Amino acid sequence: MSKPTIIQMIRSILAAFIGVQSDKNGQSDFERGSLTTYVIAGLVFTIAFVSALVFVVSRVLGD
Repeated sequence: MSKPTIIQMIRSILAAFIGVQSDKNGQSDFERGSLTTYVIAGLVFTIAFVSALVFVVSRVLGD
């Protein structure tokens, strides 16, 4: 099996992030990908998401 491409990893992380990842795809990620890569990418997406929420809320409240 080959390693997943960057696009496949991003798609998988986003699907898992919002909770729509299938068991089949999740299992495939664990078999083909590196745990460290998925953890780091997940942290980056989480930080980006929280930062975007903080930005939007601060703009809406006018702070």
